Amino acid sequence: MYDLSLAKGRTVQKIYLTLLAIAKRIAALTKHRQYDIIYMQRELFPLGGVVVERYLKKKGAVLCFDYDDALFIKKPSRYNSIATFFRSPTKTLDIFKVVDCVVAGNKWLQESAQKHGARRAETIEVAEDVSRYILPEDRASRATVTIGWLGSPSTSKYLFEIEGALRRVASEFSDVRFLMVGGGELIMPGVPWVLRDWSLTGEVDALAEIDIGLMPLPSEDWALGKSGGKARTYMAAGVVPICSAIGYNNELVVQGETGCLCSSEEEWYSTIAELVQSPGRREKMSASARNYVIENFSVEDKASQMNRLFSDLVRRDEEGVTKAKAAD
Repeated sequence: MYDLSLAKGRTVQKIYLTLLAIAKRIAALTKHRQYDIIYMQRELFPLGGVVVERYLKKKGAVLCFDYDDALFIKKPSRYNSIATFFRSPTKTLDIFKVVDCVVAGNKWLQESAQKHGARRAETIEVAEDVSRYILPEDRASRATVTIGWLGSPSTSKYLFEIEGALRRVASEFSDVRFLMVGGGELIMPGVPWVLRDWSLTGEVDALAEIDIGLMPLPSEDWALGKSGGKARTYMAAGVVPICSAIGYNNELVVQGETGCLCSSEEEWYSTIAELVQSPGRREKMSASARNYVIENFSVEDKASQMNRLFSDLVRRDEEGVTKAKAAD
C-alpha cells in the first residue's frame, strides 16, 4: 500500500484500497468499548471532518492523538493530487480540541497543540531501537567515505537546499560516494547519487555503509515540526549526522560532539569537507552520537513514559465517570 501511494496513476486501485481500509477501520471501531484508550497516529479517516472522533468521545472513549510533523500546515503531495485536494490542515486543529491528550514529538509541536486548544499535550520524543543496527568495525578506516541520505520521495527535494555544497564535495574529493535510500528518482547534475529503494532490512544495510548522514531542511515553519527522526536514526546507527540548524535539530544534536549543525551552504560544504578528511573525528563523533541515543531515546524509557501517561489518562477517566454517576 505504501509503494502504491507513492506511484503515479492507478487511481481506481488507490480508491478501492482506501475504501477497503475505511471499512476495516469502521469494523475495528465498533469494538471501541473493549479498549481503555484509542491511540491515533493520524486522523481516524482521511476524508471528512472529525465526526467519528467526536462520536467516540461522546460515547466515553479515551482518545490520544500522536503527531511528530506539523500536520496543520498543508503540504501538497508530489504523487497524489486527489489526496492533496482532500487534505485539510484544519482537521488536525479540530482533533486537538476533541482528544483527551496530544502526544507531540517535540516541544514546538506540543506548544502548537496547546495554542490551538488541546486540553492536554505532552512531549514524548520518539524511541530508537539501537539493537537493530549493524556497527561495522572498519568504518573509520574505509578508503571511500560514503555520504548518505535516508528518507522518502516527498522529502528528497530538500537535498537541493545544499546542492551547491554537494557538487563542490563531489568535484573535489574522488574518494567520496553518495548513497540515497528511499528518495525515488532524484537527479542532481554533478552529484553521482547511487539510488536504492527503501525497505526495513535495506535501511539497516545501507546505514552500515554510510559514514556521514545528511538532513537538510528548508527555513520555514513546517521544518519546526520535524522531530529529528532522520538524524536520530543516523546517530543510533553510528552515522555522523549533519543537519540544518533549525527547530528540534538544535536540541537533538550537540554541535561538534554528536553531529554538526549548519546554517548556510558554505557551512554545509566546509563541514562535509572537514569530516571527509578526518576519519578520527568521525569515529569519535560516531561513538558519541550512538551513546547519546542509547542514554536518551531507549525503547524502555519511552515505553515507561507512555505507560505513565496511559495510566494517568485511564485513572482520570475513571474518576470522571465516578463523579458523573455520583452527580446523577
